[in-house]
Amino acid sequence: MRILGLDFGDKTIGVAVSDPLGWTAQGVEIIKRENPQEFKKCMRRLAEIIEQYQVDTIVLGYPKNLDNSEGERCEKTKVFEAKIKGRFPKIPVVLWDERFSTIAAERALRMADLSHDKRKSVIDKMAAVHILQGYLDSKQ
Repeated sequence: MRILGLDFGDKTIGVAVSDPLGWTAQGVEIIKRENPQEFKKCMRRLAEIIEQYQVDTIVLGYPKNLDNSEGERCEKTKVFEAKIKGRFPKIPVVLWDERFSTIAAERALRMADLSHDKRKSVIDKMAAVHILQGYLDSKQ
């Protein structure tokens, strides 16, 4: 069984998955959303990924503010969390503090010397990797 990591945004959802032992996170893909209110297509794709990787837990990045308060992004994430729980009621969803995950992903991609366009095309997937890896590291 594996753990799925998600970086939820208005236009995209970065997806990462753990190895079978739960030690490392690997990027899977970015699910694009044409409309911030549209969830059916992304839920279908998540169902395929969950089945393919035999996911038993979902870690959803929770975008708290730097002062630890919860803003509008947290509210949108909670709506998405509710949709995940409704669609996959047997899979636990863990909200994971994602502060600095995008910054860490951006820094890693810059160190890899990727162009701005290439970084932009993979940043959400890499943020999902950082979210999931943080969770996995906390369990060890």
